[in-house]
Formats: sequence, structure tokens, C-alpha cells
Amino acid sequence: MSEDVFKALADPTRRRILDELVERDGQTLFEICARLLNKHGLGLSRQAVSQHLAVLETAGLVHSRREGRYKFHDLNTEPLELIVTRWLRPQAPERTP
Repeated sequence: MSEDVFKALADPTRRRILDELVERDGQTLFEICARLLNKHGLGLSRQAVSQHLAVLETAGLVHSRREGRYKFHDLNTEPLELIVTRWLRPQAPERTP
């Protein structure tokens, strides 16, 4: 699981997506694309952003949920907390999902 998290975090675009979800959780793909363009000048296609979101979901950093016609993306910090626990608080037992 940590390997997927590090792979996901290695890409600057995925880190920007996470930044946007920190700022406002529960965004649609369209909203994320618009924020990446307007705030960061990243004119990525919806398909490209969708692929980045899929990597983040595989790593467990993003959860998606459907409400009607819309799919919302939410940040999940649990994988990051596991990494922090592993190295900053090594006495704590390592949890595996």
C-alpha cells in the first residue's frame, strides 16, 4: 500500500489535485479540471485528470462517491497517517488496511 502512495505522490499534478481536495473536499471531475486550469494553469483533458484520480484512488488517497449523475471525489488522509506513524512514531503498531 505504501508503494502505491509514494507512486501517487511522486507526480506533481496528483499533488496539486490533492491540494485542491484539501482546500475543498467533494469535488466533481469538472470542478477539479476547472480549478487546475484557473489556479495552476494546468490545461489537462478530463481524461488525463480522470487517470490521475484513478491512481490516487488506487493508493487510497481519494475516495469517490456517486450522487445521481455526479461523481464526487473526497480526500482520504489515512494512508498518509499510516506513513507518519511508521516513521515518526515507530513504537505504534503498524496497521495494514
